[in-house]
Amino acid sequence: MTDDLETKLRNAPRGPGVYLMKDGSGEILYVGKARDLKARIRAYFARTDTRAMIPFLVSRIRDMEFILTGTEKEALILENNLIKQHRPRYNVDFRDDKSYYNIRIDPSESFPRFQLVRRPKKDGARYFGPYPSGGAAKETLRFLQTILPLRICRDRELKARRRPCLEYEIGRCSAPCVGRIGLSEYLHLVKDGIAFLEGRERALISDLRSRMSGAAEDLRFEEASRLRDRIAALEETLERQRIVSMTGRNRDVFGFCREGDMTQIALLLVRGGRMIGQKTFPVIRLPAETGEILSSLLMRYYDGVADIPDEVVVPVALEDGAILAEWLTEKKGRGVRFVCPKRGETLAVVGIAARNAENALKTSRLAAERPAEALGLLREKLKLRKLPRRIECFDISNIGGRYAVGSLVTFTDGVPAKGGYRRFRVRTVSGADDYAMMYEVLKRRFAKKENLPDLVIVDGGKGQLGVALAVLKDLAIDGVEVLGLAKERDDARRKVADLAADRLLAEGKPQGAPDGGRTVYRLTPEIDERGDARSAVAGRGGRTDTPGKIEDRVYLPGRKDPVYLFRWPAVLFLLQRVRDEAHRFAVSYHRKIREKGELQSFLDRIPGIGAKRRKSLLISLGDLERIRVASVSDLRQVEGIGGEMAGRIRRFLDGEPL
Repeated sequence: MTDDLETKLRNAPRGPGVYLMKDGSGEILYVGKARDLKARIRAYFARTDTRAMIPFLVSRIRDMEFILTGTEKEALILENNLIKQHRPRYNVDFRDDKSYYNIRIDPSESFPRFQLVRRPKKDGARYFGPYPSGGAAKETLRFLQTILPLRICRDRELKARRRPCLEYEIGRCSAPCVGRIGLSEYLHLVKDGIAFLEGRERALISDLRSRMSGAAEDLRFEEASRLRDRIAALEETLERQRIVSMTGRNRDVFGFCREGDMTQIALLLVRGGRMIGQKTFPVIRLPAETGEILSSLLMRYYDGVADIPDEVVVPVALEDGAILAEWLTEKKGRGVRFVCPKRGETLAVVGIAARNAENALKTSRLAAERPAEALGLLREKLKLRKLPRRIECFDISNIGGRYAVGSLVTFTDGVPAKGGYRRFRVRTVSGADDYAMMYEVLKRRFAKKENLPDLVIVDGGKGQLGVALAVLKDLAIDGVEVLGLAKERDDARRKVADLAADRLLAEGKPQGAPDGGRTVYRLTPEIDERGDARSAVAGRGGRTDTPGKIEDRVYLPGRKDPVYLFRWPAVLFLLQRVRDEAHRFAVSYHRKIREKGELQSFLDRIPGIGAKRRKSLLISLGDLERIRVASVSDLRQVEGIGGEMAGRIRRFLDGEPL
């Protein structure tokens, strides 16, 4: 220990705050919080802290930094922000790059509507979520639109419309745009939708029954009939959902499984006494205590969650549970409590979460540590001609056809082969046509017919599978197996789309036509059309036998029905791992391209900013957010930006006249 470090430790402050442990190069190794900083630091070096990682950590510490806060809660929040910023080696690294769907509604609008959004904002609106899968969120929204016909159009369309749209004709919208429903009646629908999303179905049904009786007594039979159908749909939902609690509380139930330094945590979402979904987090590899790992994960998870439950049920007592509860109470606006059950029904639910975590950890270990076994099972269950030692997976990412990119990831013997990763900018397709984009990316990959894989996976269903088969046929490539991996979508209209895709697969390619020497693949209306929710239970989370879970299904050439691999979790996990890596790779590239394009578009609107100054701003400030908050002084430091131009840019950013 250096004299400088020893002096800092001796003079460590008393009181709540955050400490940063650094190595010789100044890199932050660990960020922690404490009620008494000096007492906590003393425990590290006096070896009274028995955590397994402490000897490794202490041997590397060369410097310390302390930040005092007013309260323990402030220390908790600061610690979370610093961990997210620096990602220290010895802290829990909760990397979950998925951006989960939430359902948003703003009651302050004239005619509120439900929307799917990725990231909640502090804008006064109500948010419900996050949903454990995009499919669960979309099915919930479709179910709501079926029983509660709120508008789905944007505000501009609402103001401009002069006659009802098709959604009104099929009973999925009440047409407030043309006055077919009064504001008070419309707000009743909004209130009912919020009650449903809050898990208050019983109270909602009771209220609907009362309103139905009143409508019938007043001889408003059409309204009574609509309310009767709404009640029937909600009751079907209640009957078919699995009840896991008799208390009716809203709970998040956490369970864990540990093997050595690996910790797998699973979450059950219980709303109104019913399990509506489950989620497993990425495996955490850290030799820390379970309570510390769980506390860190809870802080990081709830930092981005809009729907905070009344109770958080944890399998072990947390040292900072009271501070976490205080923080969540402040976020929610009413009391949130932590429960660590010792007996009874709540402990049984924790056991369910723990079994989910154990299953997820075993599955991931089998696929990761014994890939040869998983590959053998994959060949056997899908009847492949040979062992798929080299697998390539393709995915497309775009927003309405803009900033379209494709990704290729390669797995060799069941593990990622980063040298085989490729990214593609889509060049020849305009508009939102995923099939044509997939065709272009696949054709560019296989044009030279070099280093061919044993198996090609495309992210999608029969349509994407047909595109891959068409590319291989057009390029006269034989011996490469192909499969499509798609999320479950079992509504009636999707079955119609499957029949259409069957026809296209029978012809050997998706619907297309020659166009200037290039095959063009376009979505037909019957393939692209999205249907209603397949059932009320799907609206709250998925298949009836597995609440909250939407199965992946595998499509194979020449086979009408998909293959479900839930009985062979190692095989399914391997395919999902490959597909998710392709999706991550595509999304990260798409975000990079989109941010660059949006930033360039933004800078182009500033008078006097040409290519040279735009490049200087990008190099110096890096991103749009930093440019937005840059002061005149900051802008003047950029090469080529003088005082007058810096002032002009600042006035433009502030919306002032130039």
